[in-house]
Amino acid sequence: MSIKTKATIEDLYRVPEDGKAELVNGELVLMAATGFLPGRAGGEIYASLRDYERRTRSGYALPDNVGFLVNLPNRRSFSPDAAFYTGEPTGGKFLNGAPVFAVEVRSENDYGNAAEVEMAAKRQDYFTAGTRVVWDVDVLKEEVVRVYRVSSREQPQVYHRGEMAEAEPAVPGWLMPVDDLFFY
Repeated sequence: MSIKTKATIEDLYRVPEDGKAELVNGELVLMAATGFLPGRAGGEIYASLRDYERRTRSGYALPDNVGFLVNLPNRRSFSPDAAFYTGEPTGGKFLNGAPVFAVEVRSENDYGNAAEVEMAAKRQDYFTAGTRVVWDVDVLKEEVVRVYRVSSREQPQVYHRGEMAEAEPAVPGWLMPVDDLFFY
């Protein structure tokens, strides 16, 4: 009989430097690297949020692979593809608490019924932890940004090419052209 121990925050700190993981249901969930278009979309969102941060000084824009520690029964961390955080900086340590705005950019394996269930559960975890807005960004198939809010968790506002997406009320006044998520 083998005894399986639960993964800890210390295990999360030991994920190799270029690795990405979250602590879910007591297990370290490693996340695969992404491809060109999803990676570029996450970078474009971060760059736009960084410009907003510099203008407003109202929080911190954060790129992919930043850890946010939370204390939910089934989850201890998040690592969104981009985020906006209004809590206190922590130096080299993971941030305490959820971001007010989190971005999840779909990769090749983020499609199908099982992926949809997993992504919906993660959005609910974000909201339970204090996130106010979550973007579900699909640049590979539907080319849309679905904006979920804590006030309308199951009914996203959908933005298409040619439109300006927003993250109200988490990032007041910030707008991003959906077209900026694409290189053509």
